[in-house]
Amino acid sequence: MTTSLPASLPVDADTGAGYMGFVGVSTGSSSIMQVFPRWADVLGLPTRELVGHDLPMDATPAQYVAMVEQIRDDPNHRGALVTTHKMNVYAAASDLFDELDPFAVSCSEISSISKRGDRLIGRAKDPITVDLALNDFLPADHFARTGAEVVILGAGGSGTALSWALAERADAPTRVTVTARSDEALEHLRAVHAQHGTAEGLIRYVRTDSPAEAAALVAAAPAGSVIVNATGLGKDRPGSPLPDDVVFPEDAYVWEFNYRGSLEFLHQARAQEQARSLVVVDGWRYFIHGWSQVVADVFELDLTLKIVEQLAEAAEFARR
Repeated sequence: MTTSLPASLPVDADTGAGYMGFVGVSTGSSSIMQVFPRWADVLGLPTRELVGHDLPMDATPAQYVAMVEQIRDDPNHRGALVTTHKMNVYAAASDLFDELDPFAVSCSEISSISKRGDRLIGRAKDPITVDLALNDFLPADHFARTGAEVVILGAGGSGTALSWALAERADAPTRVTVTARSDEALEHLRAVHAQHGTAEGLIRYVRTDSPAEAAALVAAAPAGSVIVNATGLGKDRPGSPLPDDVVFPEDAYVWEFNYRGSLEFLHQARAQEQARSLVVVDGWRYFIHGWSQVVADVFELDLTLKIVEQLAEAAEFARR
């Protein structure tokens, strides 16, 4: 079920217990719409209803305020996950929340909207979920053993969260390069790390005005480095931050944050998978961790590794 800021919505027909929301760009095409009812059964949730709130990429602050006010004021609305719009929601509507967690304040983003009585809570779950997804495929001693680095293409919410998680990692890389197409985005990221107290010199902030400039950074990374597409290209809009003639480092881990869409970056990596001995990872596990953490937040649940694996198994039918 997908809607754009409805005046009202019915409570769950089966349980009378309302519904959960999903704030995105094209929520109806997300696998979670088919997955959520199965997760509700696994977790014993009071509702199986997930409602999409679609906002355009260029949504106005007033649209974000209206969306948050709707969630706050509708007693049937249990809370919501926010994807593409998480930084804009914070910028436009953070003052509507009664409580924001330290990640939300430091990263200036809200990815989880929940309610506790009459209090509206905003949290930034990405630093947690991106770390869980990273640990699913990267050996715990990878950076100490190889001297590899990380190149994060994109300084938005997901790129910021990954750079934060890497700075906290016991096995931290020697350097994390984060790219963006604007100085403003990089200055925001720099401020986030300054407030966080990230070690000086760990993060390198690079503006790239063209895919060729980004490709040069990727090609110069040491063998075994982690190369990440955190731009949204290949999902929210077609394209890749890299040209087709990019050369990935040998033995690199190439991580596409998206799991659906045109996925040009993922296809570029798979074209070199054998020749460059790459480990190519899509965003499916990131999707699983991201959604399960927010569902747990909205419905006040404790997740164990066993439960997460049950959720992953229940969702596997929808993977494509």
